[in-house]
This record gives sequence, structure tokens and C-alpha cells, in this order.
Amino acid sequence: MKVARRSFLGGIAALALSGPLAAQTIGGGGDRSQALRVLLGQGSVEPVAGGFLFGGERYRGSYEILPDGRVVNVVDFDDYLASVVPSEMTPSWPPAALEAQAICSRGFILARSDPNRPYDVVPSELAQVYRGVASEHPASSSAVRATSGLVLRYGRGFAQIEYSSCCGGYSESSADAWGAAALPYLVAHPCPYCTASPLYRWKADLHGAHLAAVAERIAPQIGMLQNVRLREFDRSGRVRSAELIGSASTARVAATRFRIDVGARLLPSLLVRRQQELSSSGTQAFAGLHIEGRGLGHGVGLCQWGARGYALVGGSAQEILSFYFVGTSIGRI
Repeated sequence: MKVARRSFLGGIAALALSGPLAAQTIGGGGDRSQALRVLLGQGSVEPVAGGFLFGGERYRGSYEILPDGRVVNVVDFDDYLASVVPSEMTPSWPPAALEAQAICSRGFILARSDPNRPYDVVPSELAQVYRGVASEHPASSSAVRATSGLVLRYGRGFAQIEYSSCCGGYSESSADAWGAAALPYLVAHPCPYCTASPLYRWKADLHGAHLAAVAERIAPQIGMLQNVRLREFDRSGRVRSAELIGSASTARVAATRFRIDVGARLLPSLLVRRQQELSSSGTQAFAGLHIEGRGLGHGVGLCQWGARGYALVGGSAQEILSFYFVGTSIGRI
């Protein structure tokens, strides 16, 4: 079962502007599709019919063991996506939404594989969640098969793929989210389709002791934290900076950094609609901040709850992707 085969994915990513590439053969029986190398980590391997066991989980495909002992799963691209798609999107959602997710997940990996590494991707949220056979579901597997080989393109190249759980009614531009060069298909615009998300609207109380610990890590020069203000709203309504007011000085940090340090689950998104200082219990210490906002995640690209909502009113995968990636088209690898 052990192999020493390299994937073409890095070459596909590097040559994204040069058009489709031929598929690489993996497995037997003349099956032709891309091989993807997924780094599973350290552990023992037990070959079984159609794959192998690693860490108590079954994986399709074959494997190779790197010189440092780490195990790499060499797996058919669509078999990989059959595990990824139901991990990233609820498999009971409409087929069009699952198909849109499958196309996005395929393009997401193409742009992030690196031919200079002995593997293409890791199986965690650092890339996309991959758990092998255990997470597969018939509905999402059907969506993967229906979209096999399809990716999102812009002009002659691949589109940059981003997605998050819920945009809160207004998608974010990539330029505003990360300060990168503007991409004409990743722009801020209203989204009326994600209102069913549990986090379409949310409230959060960020307590003073937690915020003080955050301030101590990222801006220790300000002294004792006295207040926090979220500032500079961009065109989508998202916060761009956090002002940390201390006994010695004031510091302003990027809102994305602030959210990461506070905790992405405590502060679900930067689409803040209201902020208010928490009432003090009679002490002079900063009590904290009450925040009301919308959405979960960065809001760039595909809104997953929006894809669900659009599919429920009859939208196809192509219509969903055209809405969230303006001016793109679906093509083949």
C-alpha cells in the first residue's frame, strides 16, 4: 500500500494562468484524476481493503511515510472532497449549496498546494477539515461527483477562493478584510440569503479581565486597561481597528488581530452594529464591553448560510457562485 508518488496539484497552482492540465493517474483500473497528498502526522498505519487505518480512522487511497516518520495520505481528489465537503457544510442542505461548496473546496486547495513540500495540505481548519471515510455522506458525495473537475475561474486563471459561515447580510471585500490588492470578484455587497443562520445576529459580553489579558499581550505599553473602543468602519460595516485605552497610553491595533486574540468564538465577526461599556460593579476597574453584531467569520467570498438560502429559493450552484464571486465562471481544471 505504501507509495512514493507526487501530486500534480502544486504544478496546477503554479500555472493557474496557463489553462487546464492533464490529470494524473492514480490507483488501478484506468481511473484518471488528481492525486492529493494530505499530511496526517505521526502514527501507525494498517493497510485495509481500499485504503488504510490511521489513528483509528479509515482513509481511502494509499500512503507514504516521510523520512521523519510522518504519514501522508495520497488520495484521489474527489475522495478527499467527499470527506471535506460534509465537514465544511451540513450535508442535509440543498444539493445546489453542496455543489457550490464542492467547487469552492476544490479551488481552495488548488491555490494552496505547494510543490516544494512533500505534501499538499494538512487535514485541519488551517486548510479544510478532512477526517477520511468517517465524515463522508451520500448527499455531499453526490455533489462532489456532480461537480468533478469543476473549479471557479476568473479570466484565464483560477479565482481566489474564500468562504465563511455567515456574512451577516453584507459580504466583505478581500481588500478591506486583509489590506491586500483589490480583487474585482471579491467585493462588499448586500446578501439577503443568510438570515436563517443562528449567528445572523448575536450579542457578546467581553469581560474586563479577559480584555485586560488581551491588552497585556498585544499592547503592554498602555498600562492598566481602562476602555476599549472599536473604530473605523469600512464599507460593509465591519470594524477595522480596536482602540485600547490604558492608564499610561493608548494603542490602536488591527481589528483582525484583536478578534483573534479575544477569540473568534467570543467575537464571531467584525460586523459590529452596537458597542457599549458594561456596567461596573462599583469598582474602578474596566468592566468590559457589550457588543451586538452579525455573522460568523470574515465574510469574504462564499457565505455558506447564504448559499443555503439562495438554493432554497431555487438558485443553482452557478448562480450562487456568480452572486458571491462577481464576474467569475465555472470551468474545468
